[in-house]
Amino acid sequence: MLVIRCAKCKEKIWKYDKIGPGEVLRCHKARIAQVYNEPVVQAHKICCPKCLVPLGIDKGRFYKMDPRAFIYNGTKRNR
Repeated sequence: MLVIRCAKCKEKIWKYDKIGPGEVLRCHKARIAQVYNEPVVQAHKICCPKCLVPLGIDKGRFYKMDPRAFIYNGTKRNR
């Protein structure tokens, strides 16, 4: 499980179940295990609730994440 945080203000956003190696390019909504702070949605962009930095784009079943806008820590699950 990974904890996704805003890169600017370090606010916890959600806990995400990442499967497989590689970067976090998408966050599938079905794999979000816990929401710490609900992100703000502005015109299909998801933003940090504290500092309003855009974290990604809502594409329906998943969020396409901006790799510069967030940081994460934790372990990834192998296939």
